[in-house]
Order: sequence, then C-alpha cells, then structure tokens
Amino acid sequence: MKIHEYQGKELLGRYGIPVPVGEAAMSVDDAIAAVPRVQKQSGVDTVVVKAQIHAGGRGKGGGVKVARSREEAEKAIRAIFGMNLVTHQTGPEGKKVQRLLIEQGLEIEKEYYLGLTLDRSAGRVTIMASAEGGMDIEEVAARSPEKILKQALHPALGYQAYQGRLLGFGLGLGKQQVSQFAKILGALCRMYDEMDCSLVEINPLVTTKDGRVLALDAKINFDDNALDRHPELSDWRDLSEEDPSEIEAKKYDLSYISLDGNIGCMVNGAGLAMSTMDIIQHYGGQPANFLDVGGGATTEKVTAAFKIITKDPAVKGIFVNIFGGIMKCDTIASGVIAAVKEVGLSVPLVVRLEGTNVELGKKLLQDSGLNLHAAADMADGAKKIVELAGGK
Repeated sequence: MKIHEYQGKELLGRYGIPVPVGEAAMSVDDAIAAVPRVQKQSGVDTVVVKAQIHAGGRGKGGGVKVARSREEAEKAIRAIFGMNLVTHQTGPEGKKVQRLLIEQGLEIEKEYYLGLTLDRSAGRVTIMASAEGGMDIEEVAARSPEKILKQALHPALGYQAYQGRLLGFGLGLGKQQVSQFAKILGALCRMYDEMDCSLVEINPLVTTKDGRVLALDAKINFDDNALDRHPELSDWRDLSEEDPSEIEAKKYDLSYISLDGNIGCMVNGAGLAMSTMDIIQHYGGQPANFLDVGGGATTEKVTAAFKIITKDPAVKGIFVNIFGGIMKCDTIASGVIAAVKEVGLSVPLVVRLEGTNVELGKKLLQDSGLNLHAAADMADGAKKIVELAGGK
C-alpha cells in the first residue's frame, strides 16, 4: 500500500522526524486558503506548491512550483490542480492531480538521499544514503553505485547509533548535523519496523543554511500482508491512485498485478506464476499480468479472475496454467466456463491442467463447447498462446 507525501510527512512527524510546515488541500479554494496559514506558521513568505500523486519525478513534470508571494502561489495552484501530470513513473498516460501540498519554502544548503528497504540478497533491512540526492537518484545508482552508502540492520539488534554516525560522516555532514542525522535515522528505522513498511524513502533529505536537517519529501509503502495490524492506515488509502483491476482482485483475495504485455495469465501459486511469465517471454511473448488464484480458490474466485483478465483491452490471448494440488482442476474448469458464458471470449484461450481431478477438469472444458486450445505441458502452452496472440 502506498500513501501520499503529505500523509508520509504526518507519519514522520509522529516519530519526531523534522519536516517543513505544510498543509494538504483537496481543492483549489482549500489550497489558496492554506497559503497564508502556512506563511504565518512558518514565518516565511515563500511556499512550495506540490502535486500529490503516487509517482516520483513530479518536479520534472511540472508538478512542483516555488511561489514567493500569494499571487504566485495562487497561479501555481491553478496550474497544477487538475493537470494530467506525466512523469517517468506514471507512464505516458499520466495521473490527474486531485490533491496538493502547500509547504513552506526553505533555504536549502544541500540535498541528500535516504532510504530503507529489505535487501533480499542479504536477507536484512538495509539503510541506503547518498550525498547526491534529488531528482536524479536513479541515474546516480545506475551510473555510480559506489556513491550509494549502505548499512544493513542486524535482525536482533536493529539500528545502532554508530551506523548513523558512519553514514552521516560518509555523507560529509558536519558534527552537529551528524547528530541530527543519526537521531532521524534511528526514528526512521523504528517507524519502518513498527509500521510494517516495505519501503521508506526521503529524497531529498536536506540541510538548511541555518544548520537544520529535515525531510523534504516522503515516500512510504506498507506491506499489504500486515495491514490488518494497522487499521488506522485504511483512511489513508487513495483508491483513485490504484489500478481498478488490482482493487477488484483484492475483493476476492486474488494476487494480481497489471503488466504491459498482451497475454493474460491465470495461474495457481506464485512460483508457477513467475515461471509462466518467464516461459511466455522465452517464446517471444509478453505477459499482461501476474495473477495467482491461490491454492484454495473457489469457482467464484476463478470467475472473478477471468473477468479481470478479459477487461484489459491489451489482452490478445489468455493462458490458464494450473497444477492442481489443493486447487482442483475441475474448480478451475468450472470457473473458466462460468466466466466465458457471462462475459464471452473474443481472444484465444490456451489451457494446461495437471494434478488433482485433471481428467474431470479436461472433460468439463471439452464438453463446454468453448473454443479453446489444450496444452500438453507448460512449454507447449506458452508456445501456443504466443503464436495465437500474434507474438511469433
């Protein structure tokens, strides 16, 4: 689950991490009214108008503007609110700006990058920091990975103050700023753990000309599997920023992620789903989704999954690849038949079934009258669907 920058900063503030004075607004009028309040509370006339979408690169896309007066602020607010903001993370379709953050302007001395996430190769939560923070941090990581400093957290001991000092001095911070940085990092690590985060990024973390260290941005993602432990986060979910198909899939407890290809996949088991996507690509195709119906799916769930796949206009073919263990092949067959009868089938369908009740499942499909192609095995199925979808 992702949240907006202004929500992330509210959470940072709860953990004692310094952030600029700011106020979120859900309309042009609210944003204009917020400007004098932010100016008064911060004691400075300069404000920054920031688009709130679930994507990075907002500044380069024109979604962040500095205003040195109320008149400039109003002009920026009217320009940004409602715009279709296109960044390198939104794709060419962009995202409509429906929320703004009005924030105090700061006299920035230098920008840094600070992040926490799970390094799966090391099996540990890892702190990443760089003295080259800002809009081009991805390029820094690709071009000069040695400029990304790292410290792994011990699974039992957690964050240690010396790690903050090592990173702080490694970034070139002064003694007083290193002390502030180490405290910020300690609070950030505690928040990551207590809130079941999957990613925390402050980009940029800034030092100001008066010697302060503040979080100028906040990107926070939470582990979906732990959301039951944090019911207070449900109010922060912005469904308008999420893929409608993924929202629909969650209603049926389906694991679904939209991708950019043209071959829809319905698979049971995350490992088999990954292998299915790999073998589709091996034969020259591109998967349109990751969809794991799980081991205990019902006919209703399978029907819902099939509907979600067929709603994607980019899908030119569907590959159902099921190895029946707990999941029975006849359940999959019944769900596919029910879905096709309800929504129709205008693209090729390849089905590979193996495992529990496989013969019953195959008979149900054969007797259904559906226009489908049976696959002898996984490779055969992948090759067939790529050819039928026009891949090779």
